[in-house]
Amino acid sequence: MSENAQAAYDAINALIGSEPVAGDWFTIDQDRIQAFADATLDHQFIHLDPERAAQTPFGGTIAHGFLTLSLLVHLSASIPTDLPKLEGVLMGVNYGMNKVRFVNPVPTGSRVRATASTVAVTIKGNAVDQTRAMTVEIEGVEKPALVAEWIGRTVFA
Repeated sequence: MSENAQAAYDAINALIGSEPVAGDWFTIDQDRIQAFADATLDHQFIHLDPERAAQTPFGGTIAHGFLTLSLLVHLSASIPTDLPKLEGVLMGVNYGMNKVRFVNPVPTGSRVRATASTVAVTIKGNAVDQTRAMTVEIEGVEKPALVAEWIGRTVFA
């Protein structure tokens, strides 16, 4: 284990129990939904056909759940952190997810933001895994769009 990994572990561990912190709002528009549909080959009408989608309980088109999930990278970038600059970082990678749930659909044109709080940290050799409880909120809606635990791994020199 490197000294840098141990220092990062100690700093991240101190964040456990902190209140969730919110990032910036982001609009999910129909163009982004269409681009995601094209990239993933998921062209289900509830995402792309406003007339047919209007006849569903959603009342219009909605974002793909996996689009909302994939936006966590962007949404989390604006979340402020009390974490000091970590020394000796070689790379950070997406290690995986726990307990992903698509709780509420995101209507086209909605603004969403992510909140995050650190719930666990582990050290594995020269790497530190940080697990964060993530929630994607929809502006003006009480029930969130998504809840998940996201594990990021940082590898140190």
